[in-house]
Amino acid sequence: MLSFKGNVTSELLTSVLQIMESKMEKLNEPSRIKKKVYNILVESLQNLYHHLDKQPDSAPSGHNTVIFMIGKSSDAYNIFTGNYINNENADKLKERLEKINSLTPEDLKAYYKEVLNNGMMSDKGGGGLGMIDIARKSGQKLDFDFQKVDEEYSFYSLNINIPQ
Repeated sequence: MLSFKGNVTSELLTSVLQIMESKMEKLNEPSRIKKKVYNILVESLQNLYHHLDKQPDSAPSGHNTVIFMIGKSSDAYNIFTGNYINNENADKLKERLEKINSLTPEDLKAYYKEVLNNGMMSDKGGGGLGMIDIARKSGQKLDFDFQKVDEEYSFYSLNINIPQ
């Protein structure tokens, strides 16, 4: 339905959300599906925008680049995102994602409330709720991967399946 590779701006995110809203409207999706896909898309794109590790000028060309794709099959939507991440941050993120995937839906709800109420903010200014919210709203385990690029960077990808 939509794919992008390049640098992310807030204007781009606004445009992508408007385009997807329009496409789902034309597909006559039920409002609950539109809402679910839209909310997960917002969370995914915000993660790309707010949590992209800023690369030094010495970084290999393209390390500030992100990719995302949104697709639809007969029974699901898929949102795929990818970006470069510092290896030290990759280890922390992988740990968080594995914890989220280990939880039952009930435990995930409790964990969401715990993180919401602890008042702690990440280095990037977020509360850490985004991935928990994506897992809760999609009802699926987070499908992620980290491919080590070099001693400093890995490429992080996330594929979110949203059943209809």
